[in-house]
Amino acid sequence: MKDARCLTWAGLRIHVTDSGEGEPLLLIMGLGGSSDMWQPFVNHLPGRRVITFDSPGTGRSSTPTCPVGIPALAQLAATVLAHVGLSRADILGYSYGGAVAQQLAVQHPKQVRRLVLAATTMGAGSAPGDVDASLQLASPARYYRPELFGQTAGRVYGGRIGRDPDLREDLAMARTRHPPTRWGYFFQLLAGMGWTSRGFARLIGQPTLVLAGDQDPLNPLANARELARFIPNSQLHVMHGAGHLLLLDEAADAGAVVLDFLSLPPSPPKRKGGRP
Repeated sequence: MKDARCLTWAGLRIHVTDSGEGEPLLLIMGLGGSSDMWQPFVNHLPGRRVITFDSPGTGRSSTPTCPVGIPALAQLAATVLAHVGLSRADILGYSYGGAVAQQLAVQHPKQVRRLVLAATTMGAGSAPGDVDASLQLASPARYYRPELFGQTAGRVYGGRIGRDPDLREDLAMARTRHPPTRWGYFFQLLAGMGWTSRGFARLIGQPTLVLAGDQDPLNPLANARELARFIPNSQLHVMHGAGHLLLLDEAADAGAVVLDFLSLPPSPPKRKGGRP
């Protein structure tokens, strides 16, 4: 059973969900997305307690009056864990949420047991994605118009969603159910500009899985390789034929990979050759 609740953080109402039983896993969504969008992936996480939240300006959370930076969003994630009574959990950050997850791992290392970074980058200085696909992200219109999402999803996100019209329709309905506000989306874009983990990625000490698709127009595979090279105790898993929405349109395969990683026994840290 899913428990939906709200917490007040920095004067904002934050929507939180808590479902399932087992080892806890906090999911941090990407740009503009709501916690509702996680459901295809959550369906393939048996034996896990799954916690999600809507970032300010998205889903059922209230909209801030100015951008909320990545470090502040990491603090919000830590507050969400405390709100549901957890001192430690596994963390999965997807796309924009991957930046928040990286920040959380260094700001609150004791709260992060294992880390999964899916379809994400180190931020500023990373290899750019396809120009047309990236320009589509400048507007939240795909969250308001299901038909627009259907028309552009294959080109913007790549992978299975471009080949499966039924899946496109399902995901379009999920993302338009609780869309971000226009200001909320714009503030997220502003908050992400200039952020980078290049100065601290080598300090991420938790066992980390970097998960990427090799047909992701928004995030070239070179970025995942770079991220895995910088984080000392990390491993890279490439899902062949998968695009940017790999957690949602390849949910069964992605869920199996994530659960396998989270179930691994502790391993000693490895040194990587990444530069500071």
